[in-house]
Amino acid sequence: MSPRTESHALQVPASDAGQRLDAFLAAQGLPLSRSQLKRLIEEDRCLVNGEPARPAKKLRAGDRISLEVPPPAPADASPEAIPLAVLFEDEHLIVIDKPAGMVVHPAAGHASGTLVNALLGHCRELSGVGGTLRAGIVHRLDKLTSGVLVASKNDAAHLGLAAQFALHSVERRYLVVVQGALAPAAGTFDTLHGRHPTDRKRFTTRRLARGRRAVTHYRTLEALAGASLCEARLETGRTHQVRVHFADAGHPVLGDRVYGRAPAEPRLRELARQLGRQALHAQVLGFRHPVTGEALRFSSPPPADLAGLIAALREEPR
Repeated sequence: MSPRTESHALQVPASDAGQRLDAFLAAQGLPLSRSQLKRLIEEDRCLVNGEPARPAKKLRAGDRISLEVPPPAPADASPEAIPLAVLFEDEHLIVIDKPAGMVVHPAAGHASGTLVNALLGHCRELSGVGGTLRAGIVHRLDKLTSGVLVASKNDAAHLGLAAQFALHSVERRYLVVVQGALAPAAGTFDTLHGRHPTDRKRFTTRRLARGRRAVTHYRTLEALAGASLCEARLETGRTHQVRVHFADAGHPVLGDRVYGRAPAEPRLRELARQLGRQALHAQVLGFRHPVTGEALRFSSPPPADLAGLIAALREEPR
């Protein structure tokens, strides 16, 4: 039987009022280190009175805490001979065009066949900042999202790239097909972003008292039959950000089974079924080389499945 997520429910007694959240949890006898607890809190797996919180949150008497502990991931990642589409490589970095269907790093349920396994087989040496399971990984793409991704081969490159992502100075542009016609045709989603209060596998921008700021700039590139081809430029990079922003605006990404819905129009529904994934592609990634300072910019055309979807939608009557 596969391991399951563990759930813990706690209530803060008066004697612990004023304590930091991470310190309180560390004193509860859970089989987790303080650093593990901190990571779970930062991943929004810990709610205080139903809302995400930060590790340093000061607790009050009576606060109700819920903590989810996912099943353990494999202890290590092994090199695997998996082909990679390499866009750029030097002694510090490697930029690849990730196919849809590839998981970025090992986790519960995905012990092998990931991008990290492929990178270890190709490069042999990756930065260790993220640990062995996330070796070299500075940012991620969802399993069913294709496109450009950079990984680091040493710690200096990793830290330099991570600083650029933290400062929002990295250029990230996505090509996305969404349901319906957006009005206005261009604009900005600027919201709070956090885990859904009742479905912990999803994220939301709605009815959040607290959360992390998420900003996506979008513009419609072309009106299609029952859909829109858009460019989404990320200012921040929250989990599922593009998918959540468009879905919460009433225009889910076509083919998104988590945040979307089946289109009412039969032909559009069939095209989404044939695609078999969300119509989302990380088309452009631009940044400064963290060691040399050179300005780098990489782009990837939409893969065959997404290009085929767009072509089919262009041929449909509007």
